[in-house]
Amino acid sequence: MEYLGKVIELGQWISNCCSLKKKMQKLKSKMEDLSSRETDIIQELEYADSLSLKKRKREVENWLARVKRKKDEVQLMEEAVKQDRLLFTRVQLVKCVGDLTEEVTELLDQGRFSEGVLLHTHGTREDALFTIKLVGQTFHENKDMIRTCLMKDEFLTIGLYGMGGVGKTTLAMHIHNQLLKESRTFGHVYWVTVSKDFTIHKLQSDIAKMVSLDLSNEDDEKKRAAKLAQALMKKNKYVLILDDVWNHFFLDKVGIPGGVNGCKLILTTRSLDVCRRLGCEVNIKVEPLHEDEAWKLFKKTLGHQITLPCEVEYIARSVAKECAGLPLGLITMAGSMRGVDDICEWRDALEKLKQSKLRQDGMETDVYQVLEVSYRSLNDSNVQECFLYCALYPEDYKIKREELIERFIDEGLIERMKSRQAELDRGQTILNKLENACLLEGVVDNFPNEKKCVKIHDLVRDMALQIASSHSGFMVAAGVGLKDLPDEEKWTKNLEKVSLMCNKISDVPPGVSPYCPRLSTLMLQYNGLKRIPDSFFVHLHGLKFLDLSHTGIENLPKSISELENLSALSLRECNKLQYIPSLAKLTALKRLDLGNSGIKEVPQGMEMLVNLRYLDLHSSNLNTLPVGILPRLSHLQYLIIYGLSKMLKLKGEEIASLRKLETFSGQFYDIYNFNTYVKSLEKGGPSNFLLQVGLDNPYFSPIESGSFDRRVILKGCNISRSKEREDSLVLPTDVQYLYIQECHDVGSLCDISSLNTATDLKTLVINDCEGIHYVVSSLSSSCIPLRCIQSLRLAFLPNLRILIGGRGVTESATVPPGSFSSLKELRIYNCPKLKKLFLPQLLKHFQNLEELHIEDCVQMVEIIAAPPDEDEEEINSEKEMGIFRNSLPRLRVLELWNLSELRSICCKGVILSHTIQHIAVRYCNKLKRIPLSLPLHDRQLSPPHSLQIIKAFPKEWWDSLEWEHPNAKHVLQPFCQFSRYL
Repeated sequence: MEYLGKVIELGQWISNCCSLKKKMQKLKSKMEDLSSRETDIIQELEYADSLSLKKRKREVENWLARVKRKKDEVQLMEEAVKQDRLLFTRVQLVKCVGDLTEEVTELLDQGRFSEGVLLHTHGTREDALFTIKLVGQTFHENKDMIRTCLMKDEFLTIGLYGMGGVGKTTLAMHIHNQLLKESRTFGHVYWVTVSKDFTIHKLQSDIAKMVSLDLSNEDDEKKRAAKLAQALMKKNKYVLILDDVWNHFFLDKVGIPGGVNGCKLILTTRSLDVCRRLGCEVNIKVEPLHEDEAWKLFKKTLGHQITLPCEVEYIARSVAKECAGLPLGLITMAGSMRGVDDICEWRDALEKLKQSKLRQDGMETDVYQVLEVSYRSLNDSNVQECFLYCALYPEDYKIKREELIERFIDEGLIERMKSRQAELDRGQTILNKLENACLLEGVVDNFPNEKKCVKIHDLVRDMALQIASSHSGFMVAAGVGLKDLPDEEKWTKNLEKVSLMCNKISDVPPGVSPYCPRLSTLMLQYNGLKRIPDSFFVHLHGLKFLDLSHTGIENLPKSISELENLSALSLRECNKLQYIPSLAKLTALKRLDLGNSGIKEVPQGMEMLVNLRYLDLHSSNLNTLPVGILPRLSHLQYLIIYGLSKMLKLKGEEIASLRKLETFSGQFYDIYNFNTYVKSLEKGGPSNFLLQVGLDNPYFSPIESGSFDRRVILKGCNISRSKEREDSLVLPTDVQYLYIQECHDVGSLCDISSLNTATDLKTLVINDCEGIHYVVSSLSSSCIPLRCIQSLRLAFLPNLRILIGGRGVTESATVPPGSFSSLKELRIYNCPKLKKLFLPQLLKHFQNLEELHIEDCVQMVEIIAAPPDEDEEEINSEKEMGIFRNSLPRLRVLELWNLSELRSICCKGVILSHTIQHIAVRYCNKLKRIPLSLPLHDRQLSPPHSLQIIKAFPKEWWDSLEWEHPNAKHVLQPFCQFSRYL
């Protein structure tokens, strides 16, 4: 009996435990709802305070006080559950937990205040959200775009993304309020703030409240999702707005049905990745305000009724400009200066803002914390370090992506991988992630050529510097106009990274010797720096990265020879550089960049740099490269060697010994060494190369950092096939770009036997080759088909007579099937003996031609030659079949410049049809007809649908043209521009 009693007692104990567990879970769920409600109520309190709603304020404050007391009781209860093990206490706990749950439920009901400003998470169709007025044309354009997308059935999910504080939520709130006014369009509009600490359970509860669904008695996530989905599907045409989404999730796990009954989803986030993963069909980036729009918002926040004195307004505009268009920063800063008319205070505020925008009163709390959350959310220490590194560059600086990735590699922010290309790919991925998180902005630098770059917003940069300074020693004074080094007391022991780039520092005073044993990065590029004393590097033994590029440095100090931890040294564009001390001790060096420097010989001790992976020796003054150095540098992955001296002779076998090369650009003096290296590529070689034979051409400098394709440049050498010579040209089989200049021993491409094996060749340029009579000779026994060529450029060929032909048999020329079948672009310049471009029977080989440009060919008479008499019947037959009428069916661009003898583009048929977009004709005064097809619609003549522009000069020539239809000139007139500058 005693044993049975204990069993019954144990059963009661287990039952109570299970009951307690369920009640505690329910209480926990209710507390989550209460915490969410509390967050919203705190915002309600702020609104009530701003609108002077005293009654509402008292109600909210009393409610919040009760919530705090209830939280304390629940915390004590949880501790009791953890500690207690007695039966009778557990029974009491079960009852207490149940009572607490009822009290929390009652508190939630009491939290639904009936008057005043409405809450973020409880926007129903009758409730408009309190928000500020939209400022800026871009905001209104985005609003209209969202409105348009909502009306289209194909767009179900719309993503708004942008950096913190840029106005995403404000824009979404305006959309919300606009939709409320249009009850016929959408029956319901729901607003839910998701926030960073979201859970599926909490999001389900928040959405359930919107649709009056009670999920408090259901704990199973899947069942909750099913009930929520059913409730939402009953709603006809609703819009659900999810604000402040930080992580992607599966909509069906929450219970949000996709595309049911014309329902739409709008979300705001700081990450483009979130938009993509949630399947947004439309992604709209919310950008900072333009300068004039920013000033309007700043002035509005100060108060429209306030008139600032002229001298104060000038400073106030500068203060607004420092906020770089970020609405949150503008509102915060203007709010802190409201009512201030003392010019001294304004000047002080501007100075503080320039030194550190986030230390200004209010900015650190309201702006810094908002931006820092984006940084914390990266959840990857390497990516975070890469982001902080961007702050070393000046404000508004366009940082080239490739350059930045190289820095990440140099600094060890990208771990060592199996190949350099893998490291570059990882760097691109990191920058994409930072762009998608709106911590960096993608831009293009148009000078000297279009390069993909990134920028960091001024306030984001300042936030990065704040974080970096708290973690490690950063001293950044980049692009601030410094003429001298910072004072010695600023060079503290804890400094790790110093950036003084883009200043006006010309000299380092003698004797300066900063004691910074932890300094690893020193950036001095883009200064007028001429001299650095030996003393400067004496106490910088921890230095790993040193950038002196784009400076006027003439001689490097000898103390650099002692920097044994140095892993990267950049002296690019130091064109006055004459002396580099011995590098023998710098065995840790992995990168040495001497591109476009003034050196005449390689530095002493370079053969000791056995860990070198990146070496740029492109220097016009470089005279010699001692034999035996390159094979010692067996880890090289990137190598560029160029110079203008005949003494600089690369050995093909030495380059071939560098088996880890992935990028190589070099200049061989003769065909023998070029061939030696090319033959070694059969065993594998670099994925990117630029191989040149002959002296360096100033128009062809090595292309930056792994971005060039597989190129060969042949200049001033013999390249034709020859049984007598053993050094006949051998081309890489995977060459994509071939440039031939001043190679006079070839009569046509058929004389270059290795072209037959160059099956990847896409671009071919032939320039200043006197022997060229035909591009392809139909008499040759090994006619080159050139099936893969996409671009062909012919320039300054004094003896070129026709593209395809042979002496005496030009009119009956033939080529192998498929010849020129991939050609899209044909450009011909200054070929004085070229009279006819295409023979009629060969047009079928140019069916994919899209662009045709001919310039300064003084004897050019016909673009498409007239057929001989014996072929007239055949041509007429083809014309009837519609073959000849569209002889170049894909032609989009036709440019004819300075062709003084040109009489005909095409004597029969039409070559300009439905695909033509751009026509430019200049100084072709003997040309009488443009063979342009003008379609008829309802007996009305109309221009080709594709036509965009006609550039013609002189206008008198255009007026004299003959047309098949008398109304043609009138129809084409709107497309015409008359200018000699085309």
